Parts: sequence; C-alpha cells; structure tokens
Amino acid sequence: MSLNTIFQFLVPKDKKFFPLFEEASSNLIELATYLHEAVNQPLKEREVLFQKIDKLEERGEEITRQTNLELSRNFITPFDREDIHALITSIDNVADNLQGAASRMRLYQVDKITKSIRKLTEINLEACQNIDTAVKELKGFKNIKNITAACARINKLENKSDNVYNKAVFEIFENETDVKNLLKYKEVLSVLETATDKCKSVAGVLESIAVKHS
Repeated sequence: MSLNTIFQFLVPKDKKFFPLFEEASSNLIELATYLHEAVNQPLKEREVLFQKIDKLEERGEEITRQTNLELSRNFITPFDREDIHALITSIDNVADNLQGAASRMRLYQVDKITKSIRKLTEINLEACQNIDTAVKELKGFKNIKNITAACARINKLENKSDNVYNKAVFEIFENETDVKNLLKYKEVLSVLETATDKCKSVAGVLESIAVKHS
C-alpha cells in the first residue's frame, strides 16, 4: 500500500478532483453529441454546432488546466498523481481530436457526409458515454466491475472503429476520382478514428486505476 493510499484513510473525502473528472467526461459527451448532430445536418446548419464544439473543447482545456493546478496545490490526492494527470490528459486528447474532426469538416467545406463518417461519430459518442460511466464509478471505488466493463466496451468500440475506417478508406480509393475529395475525406476519417484510439487510451488509464484499487 502506497503512502498516498494510507493518507487517504486519514483525510476528508476528496471534493476537488472527482468533480473535475466528472465535469471533463460530461463535457466530452456534450462535445461528441454536437459532433454527431452536426454530421446529420445540412452544411449551412452545421456552423452553429461547430462553434459550440469549439467552446466545449476550450472548456475541456480549462478543466485540464484546473486539474493540473490542483495537483500542484495538494499533497494528498484521491489516487496516484501520475494517474490523475494521465486521466485528465487522455480525456482532453479525445476532445482535441473530436474538435479536430469538426474543424477539418469546416475547413474543407465537406458537404456530403458519408455513412462512414456518421458511423464513426456515433461510435465516438458511445465510447465517450462509456468513459463518463467509468469516471463516475471512480468515486469511492465501490463498483470496480462497472469500470472494467465500461472499459471493455470502449475497447470493442475501438475495434469496430478500425473496421469502419479501413473499409471507408478502401472505398474512397476505389471510387473517388477527385484527388482533393479523396484527401479531405481521408483526413476527416483519420481524425475520427484517432479520436476512438484516444478513447481506448482513456480506458487504459481507467483500468490501471481500477486494478490498483481492486
């Protein structure tokens, strides 16, 4: 048992880090929801949603900053400092990539949204919902199985994302004759697939934390 773990039994319940974790994961769901809504809207109606996504990504960065600031201020933490930093950073990385996908759709003026893009935003939204489920179970570590189950679902979603991405890229190279369209669609698909990879990274951090407290 680490010194930090022993101290946790002697101090009041954490009121700083867990709310920040939950705020970060809720923010992530909202961002992923707006992105999924955006790809199901006509081009002219997406801009409002893209602007909301930008603000949520900025909010995510602020939550990450606040969490790291709390790390510098507090000697006692609810679990290992390295895990706290890894968790909040990995959540922020998901938000960065989801916002990156929206940014590229806006920049490249992607008009026609393919089924593959819609499917990848749907997969990312589901993965973010599972991140939120697991994060909310961290408080008290009473339901470790719920954390590991959510992480297992995220891993399956990441595999599903790989399959959707590979098939979509194959179809683009087979059917798209316009090089510009080929490049812009591949770029959007790539960032969305990377976002799911980052969700898997969050799951890896959560599983590591769960193992230490099981």
